[in-house]
Amino acid sequence: MSTPKKDIEKVEVRVKWDPSDVGEPDNDLDIIAATYSTEEPYGSPVYLVHFDSRSPDGTITLDRDSRTGQGFGFDEVMTLELDRLSDAYARVVVGVAIQQRDGHKTFGQVEQTGVQIREGYTNLAEDDFSSVAGNTAAVVAEFIRDSSGSWGFNEVVRGFDGDPDSFAAAMGSR
Repeated sequence: MSTPKKDIEKVEVRVKWDPSDVGEPDNDLDIIAATYSTEEPYGSPVYLVHFDSRSPDGTITLDRDSRTGQGFGFDEVMTLELDRLSDAYARVVVGVAIQQRDGHKTFGQVEQTGVQIREGYTNLAEDDFSSVAGNTAAVVAEFIRDSSGSWGFNEVVRGFDGDPDSFAAAMGSR
């Protein structure tokens, strides 16, 4: 477990998992980032960034998207340039959701899952989702801007059950 860190500028959230067995539906995990306004940091997200999208200003981008988990290393990578994010935003919450197209699938049913949050070459947090093995989605990071404008990092792994749409709507709640 890491400690809260201040003055975060640019981070990468990286997720990995093994492909499903032959003949089984694909394992498809997705990184989702939700951005919250200064006026309502715990209200509804102003916008979401996930597969097939990016932030309107280009500060949050999905650099790598996998629908199967095939390949080496990390299968999905999202970059958050918090130092460039408008002052209108005070909070960014990042989560990982498992697509539920072919039935109910939890983290415990996907082999070799892992998430890593990095700033440059420094690992801010790592987790294998074992604490949320019975869930279909999990919040993995929270970035909060303080009154001086600096971004801080809170490591959290909080599980949810539901499809990616319902998770995206609820992931920033308290």
